[in-house]
Amino acid sequence: MSSATLKKILNAYGMVFILIALFLALSVSIDGFFSARTVWSIIEQVSMFGIIAIGVTFAIITTGIDLSSGSMVAMTSVVAASIVTGGDAASSALLAFAISIALGALMGAVNGGLTAYGAIPPFIATLGMMIIARGGAQLYSSGRPIDASSEAFTWISDVDFFGLPGLVLVYILIVIGSHILLSRSTFGRHVYAVGGNLNAAKICGINTTKTLIWVYVFAGALSGLVGALLAARTYAGNPSYGLAWELDAIAAAVIGGVSLSGGIGTIPMCVIGALIIGTTNKGLNMLGVDPYWQQIIKGLIIVVAVLIDTLKRRKKAA
Repeated sequence: MSSATLKKILNAYGMVFILIALFLALSVSIDGFFSARTVWSIIEQVSMFGIIAIGVTFAIITTGIDLSSGSMVAMTSVVAASIVTGGDAASSALLAFAISIALGALMGAVNGGLTAYGAIPPFIATLGMMIIARGGAQLYSSGRPIDASSEAFTWISDVDFFGLPGLVLVYILIVIGSHILLSRSTFGRHVYAVGGNLNAAKICGINTTKTLIWVYVFAGALSGLVGALLAARTYAGNPSYGLAWELDAIAAAVIGGVSLSGGIGTIPMCVIGALIIGTTNKGLNMLGVDPYWQQIIKGLIIVVAVLIDTLKRRKKAA
């Protein structure tokens, strides 16, 4: 194998090798880590922030960002919980999920509108929505958790499909659907075009305004879905849910090779990034590492991932 071929393989699948090496290193260091139970635990944990990481991936590919996803999770979780409180009808559960997704999509549309029409940088637009959504969740719930212990609503978090947890199955389906949307559809090509060169995309006749708005609508809808899923998983909606999840989502995307300069990124590698974050979290918890140190370690991982991306772009430009 030539050095050029090896280099190409490492560039394409380097993070997959890192994930495998990380898992094996933790398996050697921690008794019982190397088990199917640990793997399922990591995937189930990842399934929550991993879904919003997919929406964030779409935004970053367009050279944008979404800092509001964690707060949207909190807002939609309390709204979903309030709909099913005191009832156990399947219609209430379906309504809770539908309204949660629609509310997330609406907040995403505001983000997209401010970015596309208002020419407000995505960082500022989504930062504002992050604060608004978190405040709205606190106001709506009076700062307290809302009971969501409806069997029809929590069913998705309790059920197994051939040994596959319901939340994991939802995550897998969204990963597959999002991958097809980004890599096989006209919309996906437009997303890459907007991120690659906005002016060139306009010249080619792409409606860049519409594309940006739909990207943030999609990201918001995924956050709304996670809000309802989290409420179902924990039997309650809580205004404190989703704290710093947007950082985990951004970290998963960047570690997975989504370029902050736009135009580059895939859903499968975003999943690999999320699994690296999830495996790191699980390993640090089992090692008994102080939560404050865990935050520092995750911050360093993000910085290193961005640094690697920057060095790659400099090398290509040279």
